[in-house]
Amino acid sequence: MTAAATQATDEYARHIRAGAPAAFKAFMAWDAEVLRGSNNVIPAKYTELMAVAVALTTQCAYCIEAHTKAAHSAGAIQQELAETVMTAAALRAGGSYAHGFMAMKFFGQADKSATP
Repeated sequence: MTAAATQATDEYARHIRAGAPAAFKAFMAWDAEVLRGSNNVIPAKYTELMAVAVALTTQCAYCIEAHTKAAHSAGAIQQELAETVMTAAALRAGGSYAHGFMAMKFFGQADKSATP
């Protein structure tokens, strides 16, 4: 991200924080607890790799950047990141396949309703 884009993003984040300060504070506290809570049993590296996988499937560019860097800081290696990418891709594709069942069902229903 360019310096100008980062500055604009930071400005927009400030608008959200100023416009909904209590909700923003609660969200940030919840986010920190979920990802880095002192009672978490899943190691930080794996939490961050899971976050990368979710970010890839939700296609959040900011989350991809933040959690990839956090996974690296937590000790993830490039091969683990590559496997995470491919796992996310497989599940994303699997979701399309599974939703294809619904498409086939609705197609069959349309076929039956078109028959006099």
